[in-house]
Amino acid sequence: MRFVRSLFSCAEQPLPPPDRVTVMVVGMHRSGTSFLTGSLQQAGLELGKFSAWNPHNLKGNRENLDIVAFSDKVLAARGYAWDTPPDQPIVWSEAEYAEARELIAEYNGVPRWGFKDPRALLLVEGWQHLLPDLRYVGIFRHPTAVAQSLAARGGMPQDQAFALWLAYNKRLLSLYRQSRFPLLCFDEDEAALHRKLDVVLGELGLTSAAEERFFSPELKHHQQVRQSLPSELQKLYRELCRCAR
Repeated sequence: MRFVRSLFSCAEQPLPPPDRVTVMVVGMHRSGTSFLTGSLQQAGLELGKFSAWNPHNLKGNRENLDIVAFSDKVLAARGYAWDTPPDQPIVWSEAEYAEARELIAEYNGVPRWGFKDPRALLLVEGWQHLLPDLRYVGIFRHPTAVAQSLAARGGMPQDQAFALWLAYNKRLLSLYRQSRFPLLCFDEDEAALHRKLDVVLGELGLTSAAEERFFSPELKHHQQVRQSLPSELQKLYRELCRCAR
């Protein structure tokens, strides 16, 4: 179900594509970030070293493994992990900034590059400091679909999955309110997703590959379930839908 766009809190002004673009794909695990990143790559976004296959996603999660390792290390140094996220922004150390600069340097000379790692949403302030012109493209998914996917992947209990969904998507909405970037809903049908995605690609100066889409049915095993949700999850999901394209 789609909701009417909030004219005041969620209005966004599309920007013309600059000569050099750096993109962070932002969203919760199991929420369509692989679909979105693969589609951006197919349209010309350079990902560098990325995962092209894993047991839970036959097309690969499209994550730069060095950036994932960096995220895990920064979180672990403070007692956190992807499934035990911090509730406050993390202040990076000088050594962490230096390591991230080395990761960024691997893309020197590349006009349009980007990366996807859901953990990076938990560390976004450091990336913003190093990449002041960083642009974002976001995606979200209904909490019951995410919970089903997390349960199938690793047996995560629904209550834990819901808590994670809330933690990540609160950050997603907060970041959106700062930057008003393109935000998609993975619960929409394939045709609607691609129609909206093509507009986003044009805004980033990328070329749509309409004849060969990255999307395939195995990327969307689980659908939302009709069940009563905690009010905080319902409210956040509806607000994300109002902000989505």
